[in-house]
Amino acid sequence: MSKYEEVHFVDTAQSVWNYSLFTDEDIRNFQNGTHYSLYQLFGNKQIEVLGTPGTYFAVWAPNATAVMVKGNFNDWNNESHILKVRQDRSGIWEGFLPGVLQGEVYKYHIHGFNGVALDKSDPYAHYWERRPLTASITWQTHYPWKDSQWMKQRKIKNRTDQPFSVYEVHLASWMRPDKNNEDSYNSYIQLIDLLVPYVKEMGFTHVEFMPVMEYPFDGSWGYQGVGFFAPTSRFGNPQEFAALVEAFHLAEIGVILDWVPSHFPNDAHGLYMFDGAHTYEYADSRKGFHPDWNSYIFNYKKAEVKSFLISSARFWCDQFHIDGLRVDAVSSILRLDYSRKEGEWEPNEFGGNGNIEAIAFIKDLNETLYRDFPDIQTIAEEASDWPGISKPTFMEGLGFGMKWMMGWMHDTLNYFKLDPLFRSAHQDSFTFSMMYFYDESFMLPLSHDEVVHGKSPLIYKMPGDDWQKFANLRLLFTYMYTHPGAKLLFMGNEFAATREWNYASELPWDLLSIISHAGMRKAVQALNKLYRNYPSLYEFQFDPRGFQWVEINKKQEGVIAFKRKGLIPENDVLVVMNMTPVPRYQFPIYVQHKKNWKEIFNSDAKIYWGAGDLNNSTITTTPKDENGEWHQLLLDLPALSALVFA
Repeated sequence: MSKYEEVHFVDTAQSVWNYSLFTDEDIRNFQNGTHYSLYQLFGNKQIEVLGTPGTYFAVWAPNATAVMVKGNFNDWNNESHILKVRQDRSGIWEGFLPGVLQGEVYKYHIHGFNGVALDKSDPYAHYWERRPLTASITWQTHYPWKDSQWMKQRKIKNRTDQPFSVYEVHLASWMRPDKNNEDSYNSYIQLIDLLVPYVKEMGFTHVEFMPVMEYPFDGSWGYQGVGFFAPTSRFGNPQEFAALVEAFHLAEIGVILDWVPSHFPNDAHGLYMFDGAHTYEYADSRKGFHPDWNSYIFNYKKAEVKSFLISSARFWCDQFHIDGLRVDAVSSILRLDYSRKEGEWEPNEFGGNGNIEAIAFIKDLNETLYRDFPDIQTIAEEASDWPGISKPTFMEGLGFGMKWMMGWMHDTLNYFKLDPLFRSAHQDSFTFSMMYFYDESFMLPLSHDEVVHGKSPLIYKMPGDDWQKFANLRLLFTYMYTHPGAKLLFMGNEFAATREWNYASELPWDLLSIISHAGMRKAVQALNKLYRNYPSLYEFQFDPRGFQWVEINKKQEGVIAFKRKGLIPENDVLVVMNMTPVPRYQFPIYVQHKKNWKEIFNSDAKIYWGAGDLNNSTITTTPKDENGEWHQLLLDLPALSALVFA
């Protein structure tokens, strides 16, 4: 393809040179909603034109009458550097500024709809000033990647028939250089030495970052973003973020990002009313405004917005080797009536509550990502009964790889909150997940949402005295790790944090000096190892062939047992849980086929701060039929414990 200057006259006498990186095909695809690499064209690009180094700028502002670039390079003059509007009605303003190199701060000064004057940051910039400053910075994402081995094997590591255990992290508050200063952050580079070895030591297969896309307000936790193509500058520059991702890959840990295409804030420098009109958001507040979050909803019907969003998702996979995207608040995208009362929403053209263009956007998003990056995973945070979230689009699904299993999380936590004396009456809610589990490919989340806003930390959701609380929590974690499905655990849960998560502080690491909390961390570490080392726990984790109830009728005794099954029957795993504070001695459990069993995990072990006085070093096995198909095991079950046998 010829360079612009080879076929066009470039007027070098102007402060802004006429220049373009767009082809006619780029414009057509952009306007059709099918251009998914816009980060290669929009924003700022450091290039040479006619042998002169400088920066090319391009921004979409279809309702503007003039767009200027301003920064230190022109003393923030509003009028001196006017971009050229394309004559193809694309609404794109562009031009080359000679002498403007990498590292310059800038904004767009926009003369917008109805004569409004606005200063906006660049929606496509890769680097922003550190908050509370809001300007964009001329910068690219080039990085000399050294993770080729991981990228080659990722197609195996990321498969749904492999262990998938996720550590959810808020980078700012996981650990701080000064725990008493909320403006104190570990950099991306510091996190290489702190976070990477910790996640590795704990045995997680993946880490998930709560949103790192640039955002103005710490209290939004990153969910009110303004920079959809920029890792936040709180922790460093884009290359340093890439180095952190690379470090995880070298440690054989995948990286998942929270990605938020559902809404954005009304900060003056952001996307809202970008050129004096509703450019990125729906104009009708019934579709365009989230009352819960006081934020605005992308106009999924507008082709240019669709190109923007899918380009953003591809950007992180392409430029930063991201292994998966957890898509936030999918229910709010799909449903016109989400969190709205009657009269506050308008049905679609068929009279239903589905946002038809948003559904199409989600399908195109997943089809595009899996086409271009077939070895990643997309994960939906979706809490409703919308069908086919994780079914392929050719099967009328939405095309996600996995779905958060919110029903399991709520039912399970409600069960564990009960006094064990009353659990027998609620055992059906505990086992209910198997009635619908295989409708989707589920991830079991114990996420940040469960330890904020007065919900209390997990340890204080558990009933009983201190010993019972810890025993119950170890029991809960064992149930999660042995239940079918991928796993997600929010930071701090692994050592039973005793206060709700607070984004302004760090995790209470001093608790690890207490034997009970140190024991909890050892238990989670052991469960991750168990999950990774026993294929029957993951080979069929999304397949009904991988699970079999063994005992669900002993409600009064509070004993539940099930088998996890894999490709080789001899590798089956047996899980037995005593949900009461009463030990059970020589408790009979009846199993098929496999005769010989060995205890491989006991949540009551002393190393985990359990009592440690009951285990099954020897197991009495008795045949119960002539064919030797059924066997009776007599097991000692500690109080409030989960035992795993192989």
